[in-house]
Amino acid sequence: MIIPQFSSGPRVLGRPEEALISTPDGGALGLATYGYANAPGERRVLVVGGAFLTALIYRPFAVALSGALGQAWAVDVYDRRGRGASTAQPADYGMDTEISDVTLMLRHTGARNLFGHSLGGSVVLNAVQALQGHDAGDHRFADRSLVPAKIAVYDPAINIEREFASSWMQDFIDHANAGHGGRALALMHRNMRASPLLSHVPLPLLAALLGVATRTPWGRGTRALLTTGTGELLATLAEVESAQDFAGLPSSTHFMAGAKSPRYFRATAQRLHRAVAGSTYAESPDGLHASVPAAIDELVGDLADYFREGPPSTKS
Repeated sequence: MIIPQFSSGPRVLGRPEEALISTPDGGALGLATYGYANAPGERRVLVVGGAFLTALIYRPFAVALSGALGQAWAVDVYDRRGRGASTAQPADYGMDTEISDVTLMLRHTGARNLFGHSLGGSVVLNAVQALQGHDAGDHRFADRSLVPAKIAVYDPAINIEREFASSWMQDFIDHANAGHGGRALALMHRNMRASPLLSHVPLPLLAALLGVATRTPWGRGTRALLTTGTGELLATLAEVESAQDFAGLPSSTHFMAGAKSPRYFRATAQRLHRAVAGSTYAESPDGLHASVPAAIDELVGDLADYFREGPPSTKS
């Protein structure tokens, strides 16, 4: 079931067309489309966002990418479970929920291009594998007609060969469940090193600073996503995987990382690239982990070139 929020048709770049898409398990996903709403599948990019981020936060990126792609292109961004206009994570939430939702969005939008950022990159790669029928022992999502023609991920958050240290996650979950937002966020920033500056601040001071920040409008939004975030981190990072598990991904897969992102994001993207025959890898010289929602020109331009013209030569 689709509940449109605005009329269909061409849109002004900064004004999305919005809809609620019903899911098979009784939930709903909020969808925002930027650019030309009636674009054909080969001129549509579906964006899967990261943890603790809403579709609204990706608006500058979606506007910039749809503009860089040019006329008759659309960029679709949806709120994953537990944020924005979407319903809460179901009781049995896990990676299968995310795969089902990506499948639904690919089918609804018709998009033939798929992009994932951070934890959304993990969702994208797992979903594509499932659509290919490469999910060992579970082929319920297999549908090769939905496998995108072009797939790109930036700083994918996957625990490849213990590249990601997950020993702190239980403490993070305990603090989040107890309502200690500042302490939970401090642990996340320190261990995921998403911010080069904050990762070096002493933990007690960082917890105090973030505790104050959670009382601001921005912080209240982040605090509200803590419960959602704990489920996502467990679903994607608690399990150690091998790069070879993803070796069957399409050769059109384009791995990207920021040169100034935390080291494990770059190491993960590089290992995945080496495992996937024919794939490409590009490192953004000035790229940070937050370059996607910040709509950094260099990254937006590289992505637009890839989706319009095909993968560039591998570079770092």
